[in-house]
Amino acid sequence: MSHIVIGTLANRQITKLLHMNRICNLFGIKYPIIQGGMVWCSGWRLASAVSNAGGLGLIGAGSMHPETLREHIQKCKAATDKPFGVNIPLMYPEIDILINMVIEEGVKIVFTSAGNPKTWTEHLHEHGIIVAHVVASTKFAAKCEEAGVDAIVAEGFEAGGHNGREETTTLCLIPAVRQITTVPLIAAGGIGSGESILAAMALGADGVQIGTRFALTDESSAHFTFKDRCLRLNEGDTQLTLKQLSPVRLVKNDFFKQVEEAESRGATTDELRTLLGKGRAKKGIFEGDLFEGELEIGQVASCIHKLQTVDEVMKELVEEEEALLANKGQVPAPEALKQAKLDGFSDKYLGQILEVPEEDIRNARIAQGVEEAWEGIHVSGT
Repeated sequence: MSHIVIGTLANRQITKLLHMNRICNLFGIKYPIIQGGMVWCSGWRLASAVSNAGGLGLIGAGSMHPETLREHIQKCKAATDKPFGVNIPLMYPEIDILINMVIEEGVKIVFTSAGNPKTWTEHLHEHGIIVAHVVASTKFAAKCEEAGVDAIVAEGFEAGGHNGREETTTLCLIPAVRQITTVPLIAAGGIGSGESILAAMALGADGVQIGTRFALTDESSAHFTFKDRCLRLNEGDTQLTLKQLSPVRLVKNDFFKQVEEAESRGATTDELRTLLGKGRAKKGIFEGDLFEGELEIGQVASCIHKLQTVDEVMKELVEEEEALLANKGQVPAPEALKQAKLDGFSDKYLGQILEVPEEDIRNARIAQGVEEAWEGIHVSGT
């Protein structure tokens, strides 16, 4: 059995393992890809399209009145028979109404953010709802585990919209959160390609949440002019601002410059609230006012240059991931097998994931002269 055959089989099975991980099992989805529940972008069309394509679609409740949310939930149920969820910011003024509504409508997955996960997690669990909570630091990740959430979304400050005050990047945040938690971990912030999905998993994530890439699809409810502007962004065209109120990543437009000028002259929080007013995000994202609106989008927008459908995006993400895994299959089998052994895979287990007889694995090792490298290494059976 040559190393080429082993590499090909290993590549195929690793792909299966990535698709059948803890996040997939938890939510009942094909791929460990969650679409962020973004304000003014994540309606029933986007959520159902992502779910139908094998990911987990989320309806963004933060920009919806209660009855509007009910309508989107019902339309999503009609558009897909796959799992979907609702993202609920816990600072929402009518939070108890929203919570009761998702229970009444039979929603089985809720992502919460911007608040204490202890407040509603137990109540949602009592109604059979899976709960994930979004955090931006290890401090709040630990609180999530204490609260008993089913999954944690750790979001780096590359993300669009509201961010954590710590300004920790995804690259630093994911391994730090992985070290202090045991629950399934979802990486978010700056993820928009198959390469970044694998990078997040290498850092310890079980899956990813993608916002910006899905906000700039046909099915997103954002205004076309907003999408068009974001698809023409260059590196550095977004920045974190309004840090005295709640840090938010925005495109640098006229409103952004007004905030920048106010902050530079030492404006008070009250002055900034007055400047912000109400409905800025709706004006920018949903109504397409590129000058006076809040244009919330992530840094990764500068890497996205064309409007696509959800199906096209999902296919691209999965194919990029699998192509990278295929390239890794070119590593010489002795080194790959040695690494597998060091990672704790016995002959029996390696044979199972490669779908070949255990004896073939053993013979391949011997034939390729790697048996000596494993002498003295204790490997527990699986």
